[in-house]
Amino acid sequence: MKAVLMDEFGAVDVMKVGEIDKPQPKANEVLIKVVATSINRPDLVQRMGNYPAPPGDSEILGLEVAGTIAEVGSDVTDWKVGDRVMALVGGGGYAEFAVAYDNHVMPIPESMSFEEAACVCESYITAFLNVFMIGGLEDGQTAIIHGGGGGVNTAAVQLAKALTPNAKLVITAHPDKMERVKELGVDLVIDFTTTPDFTDAIKEFTGKKGVDLILDHVGAKYLKPNMNSLAYKGKLVIIGVISGIKAELNLALMMVKRQQIIGSVLRSRPVVEKGEIIAEFTRRALPKFADRSIVPIIEKVFPIEEVVESHRMMEEDKHFGKIVLKIADA
Repeated sequence: MKAVLMDEFGAVDVMKVGEIDKPQPKANEVLIKVVATSINRPDLVQRMGNYPAPPGDSEILGLEVAGTIAEVGSDVTDWKVGDRVMALVGGGGYAEFAVAYDNHVMPIPESMSFEEAACVCESYITAFLNVFMIGGLEDGQTAIIHGGGGGVNTAAVQLAKALTPNAKLVITAHPDKMERVKELGVDLVIDFTTTPDFTDAIKEFTGKKGVDLILDHVGAKYLKPNMNSLAYKGKLVIIGVISGIKAELNLALMMVKRQQIIGSVLRSRPVVEKGEIIAEFTRRALPKFADRSIVPIIEKVFPIEEVVESHRMMEEDKHFGKIVLKIADA
């Protein structure tokens, strides 16, 4: 089968399209003929050699796929050959065929294209897990979601607007993306280039109360303003550390305000746990995609032969929403 291969780790040009054996599904897996996948920030980190696939998963890049089931394992009862599906995978998405655990698969609503479905399983499930299942965002609460315009950020905004329409959303964004972020219907957009410490802006916006939830992928640089911006019993959910891993924390203030700091990753969770997360997402969020309340935002669709250009676009932060990699025709 055709796949994106690497002989070594490094810059974008280490990737090339080549041929490799098709994977075989285990008893509790399905084989998916991939139509499209998407580019995610962890793919870039893995390409550089800093984010290995979990043991037993494919070392080929790609964390989500959309396509049709080509084969089912002997223990699989919920899926059949020909079903239109999207799936969360531990690796292997940048290929013509990929295997997925049967409980990591969701049906593609008739209203969705394969390209749209290819955007769902990594970014939207990550956002859903951390904003709702862990962060517990409720209608009427206030949240900061850092990284305006990125895949997880736009997913979190769309999910929050659909599932908690009365929640107030504050987004930090680069000035080049602020107008498009505003168009998503958020309540406040902060230019992080001119306001790296957003504490005062949040105090003014919330009447000194602070926010109930912060979804952060920045890490060390934002720890102090994040904690200063949290309300009493507020939660800081950290899903990335692009600015570093070490920062000072005022433990006394955290204790007095009964704040919580929660670290979270999706890829390395146990198979059963990821299945439970996907089941909850399917129950609560997938209907919003089916009725088009949520439509994935796609910056560009690249053919697999232009995988280098797709990674370069993400590295240069020239995208808004998702970048899709088209593997084959439906």
